[in-house]
Amino acid sequence: MGNPHKCLMIGAGGMAGAWIRSFLPTFAERLEVVGLVDVNEAPLSQSGDFLKLPADRRFTDYRRALDAVEADFAIIVVPPAHHTDIANACMTAGLDVLCEKPVADTWEKCLAMVAAQKQTGKKVQIIQNYRYTERILTFKDVLTSGRVGRLNYLLGRFAADYRVRNAWGKFRHEIPHALLVEGSVHHFDQLRNLAGGDCLTLAGFDWNPSWSSFDGESSGLYVMRFDSDVRGLYEGNCNEVGWQTSWHQEYYRAECEGGAVILDADNRVRVMEHTGGAHYTVADVPAIRPPLQGHQAQIGQFLDWLDGGAAPETVLSDNMKTAAMLFAAIEASETGRTIDVAAKAAEAS
Repeated sequence: MGNPHKCLMIGAGGMAGAWIRSFLPTFAERLEVVGLVDVNEAPLSQSGDFLKLPADRRFTDYRRALDAVEADFAIIVVPPAHHTDIANACMTAGLDVLCEKPVADTWEKCLAMVAAQKQTGKKVQIIQNYRYTERILTFKDVLTSGRVGRLNYLLGRFAADYRVRNAWGKFRHEIPHALLVEGSVHHFDQLRNLAGGDCLTLAGFDWNPSWSSFDGESSGLYVMRFDSDVRGLYEGNCNEVGWQTSWHQEYYRAECEGGAVILDADNRVRVMEHTGGAHYTVADVPAIRPPLQGHQAQIGQFLDWLDGGAAPETVLSDNMKTAAMLFAAIEASETGRTIDVAAKAAEAS
């Protein structure tokens, strides 16, 4: 293995802190953080100390960091509103980019990132860590194995109790369409992943109940159609007081030709197989345990790509199809219309 790739880490607190302390150490032999950026001094200092970075490698302005630090790629873990400006500046400076989801907070910014990627030719991958967890890899393996026949439709449910103000992080309680931008983008991508196809059309709405702690919309219901001839249903709720199916505990059900596959908050995958009449069997599925999961799996994919390996599934050009679902959901909510997601995604091709 050659010299480690030099990384400019943009973001130091919150989720970025988890990257620095929990995800990146696995790859200590493959990457070196040579610069750190955060607009807030406290996390910059704390994470900088953890990384043992000297003071002249810590920055409150990413532009100064790009001028001062020699890096191969950037990791961007900041609020979505800033993704495009930062990613485009990094690409222009010659850096490849690994960026947290969603691509951006508006469709126009998403298209601007695509334009910059095409112009610079740099590698850009968007994190969709939920594809690579034990529970989802096991669930998808049952679907692709043909054990219960052809897939008819999918149901996905996310529900968490964020009724206390700032329980989900301060900025999420302040932004428009909070559920969609910060939550559903995970689940729309997961439904794409499990359906084995891209979304063609989407309809539904989000809203904010009067007892919510959010300024923006915090509940949503959507129906969608995929080009794999699969239909999807999605329920999202940031005000749940009963059945919690929160992060890494989302509920998925696949209704299939010969039965159903179910994944609940207990993270057990169950198969219900039809045996004739009104009879069926129920069996747990042994879990698939990959060597790396979630974020770490995706970081490994990105480094392999930099080393000349195959492009990951979640490169920018592919993830724009998930972004198209996100912004179609916002448009559907605001207009009451069924949105042509395929046409929206084609704008980025």
